[in-house]
Amino acid sequence: MSDAGVLETLLRRIEAADGGVDSLETASVLGVDHQVLVGAVKSLLALEDLISAELRSSKHWELSGEGTEIAEQGSHEARVFSSVPPEGLPQTELMKLSFGKIGFSKAMSNKWIKVDKTHEGGPRIFRSVENIEDQVRDKLLLVQKGNTSQLEEKEKNELKKRKLLSEVTVKSYWITKGSCFSTTITKPETELTPEMIANGSWKEKKFKPYNFEALGVAPDCGHLHPLMKVRTQFRQIFLEMGFTEMPTNNFIESSFWNFDSLFQPQQHPARDAHDTFFISDPALAHEFPLEYLERVKKIHSEGGYGSQGYKYDWKIEEAQKNILRTHTTAVSARMLYKLAQQEKFTPVKYFSIDRVFRNETLDATHLAEFHQIEGVVADRGLTLGDLMGILHQFFTKLGITKLRFKPAYNPYTEPSMEVFSYHEGLKKWVEVGNSGVFRPEMLLPMGLPEDVTVIAWGLSLERPTMIKYGINNIRELVGHKVNLQMVYDGPICRLES
Repeated sequence: MSDAGVLETLLRRIEAADGGVDSLETASVLGVDHQVLVGAVKSLLALEDLISAELRSSKHWELSGEGTEIAEQGSHEARVFSSVPPEGLPQTELMKLSFGKIGFSKAMSNKWIKVDKTHEGGPRIFRSVENIEDQVRDKLLLVQKGNTSQLEEKEKNELKKRKLLSEVTVKSYWITKGSCFSTTITKPETELTPEMIANGSWKEKKFKPYNFEALGVAPDCGHLHPLMKVRTQFRQIFLEMGFTEMPTNNFIESSFWNFDSLFQPQQHPARDAHDTFFISDPALAHEFPLEYLERVKKIHSEGGYGSQGYKYDWKIEEAQKNILRTHTTAVSARMLYKLAQQEKFTPVKYFSIDRVFRNETLDATHLAEFHQIEGVVADRGLTLGDLMGILHQFFTKLGITKLRFKPAYNPYTEPSMEVFSYHEGLKKWVEVGNSGVFRPEMLLPMGLPEDVTVIAWGLSLERPTMIKYGINNIRELVGHKVNLQMVYDGPICRLES
C-alpha cells in the first residue's frame, strides 16, 4: 500500500470509529508495518487540527528465539528425557546433542533421569520416571497464544531468567478526530505570492502557520584549521597538568641561545646553511649575559663540571649569528637561565607550542615550517622513569595510549629517548616525539644547583594530530572539503573552498 493510500485509509477508519483508533491495531488490520503507520500519523499531525494523537505505552511478554524453539519442539530437559531409551544412553553420546548439556542438568534437577557411574561402558543415563509433563513448554505456549495473565509473576521471572521470555514495551498512538477533521487532505500554502494578493485568492486559502523557532540556513563561514583546534587541546592538557606557558613570540633567535647554550658544538651539521635559515639583516646579535657566555665558551672549548667538553676553538662570531629558530628549546634555555638567577630554586613545569623553521627541501615528508610542542620539568631527584610517566599521562589525555620508547642521541640530553605511537590507520609504529634529561653541561653553566634535574620532551603538532584523528575525522573537524595527503612524517594540508 502506498503512503497516500495509508493516509486515506487511516482517515476513513478514524471517521468510522466511535471515539478513536489505536495505531498498533490499525497497522495490523491494514497489513502494514507499525512504523509506516506512525509516519502517516505524524504527517497528519503536521496539518493543523486535522487529527489528535496521544502517545501510549504498554508492556507485554514475548518469546525469545530460544523460547520459540522450545514452544515448537519442547524444553531441553524434555528432549533429553525423550532421547534416553529404556536401555539407557552413554553420557558422552547425550552431551553430543545440541540440547544435551543444558537439558541434562535440568532433567537431573527434576529427577527425570539418573546416572549410573559404575556401568562397565562408562557413565550411562537411565530414565527415573515413566512419563513427564513439560511445564516449560506449556507455559511458553500460553504466552505465545496471548494468555500471559494465566502465569504467575514468579513463573514469568523464571522463564525470563532462562532467557526464554522478555518483557517488551510497545508504544502506540490513540488517534481521534481534530477540530478541523476531514477525509480530504488539503495541503496548506507555505508562501503568500503576489498573484494571491492581486486576485484575492489568499482569502480562501489555508496557510501553514509560521514556526518562528525553526533554525534558518546556516551561513557559509570560516572554520578553525584542524591544527589550531588540536593546538588548543594540547594547551588545555598542559594547563590541566599544572604547566606554565613560556613566551614564544621571538621567531628570530641568536645561534647562542638556539645552539651554544644547549651544548651543541659549533661544527654540528644542524648549524649549516643547508639546515638552518640565517638572517641577513640584522645578521648578528650583540646582547648576551657575559658571565654566562664565558661559562658556555669554557664548557665547549675546555670542559668543566666533570665533562671534557668538545675541545675546539669556540668563536663568539658563530654564536652571534641570527637565525630563524630551529626549535623552541631555545626558549626553554632562556627560561631555565632565568630560573637559575633566582635566589632560591623552586620546581617549575613549563610548556610551549609554536612555530619553528628548518631549511628543508620541500617534499611529501618535509616542510620548511611546522609547529613544535615542548614540555620541561625542573626539580630535584627526577629520573628517566618520571619522564616516561609524564609522557604516558600526557599522551593518554590526548587519547594515544600505545607508546614505545627507543634509546636515541641528542647533543643536549643524556639519556635520550625517541617516542613512538602505534598508528591504527597505517598499522605500524610512528615516531611522535623526542625526549631526554638535559645534560649537566647545559644546566650547570646557567647556575642551576647540581642536584636539580631537568626532563624535557618535544614533538611536532602535526604528527599526533594525524594519529589521534586520522584523515576522515580531520575532514569532519574542519567543516570544509579538505585535501589531505597522508605521509609517514606528517600531513600536507590544503583547505579547498
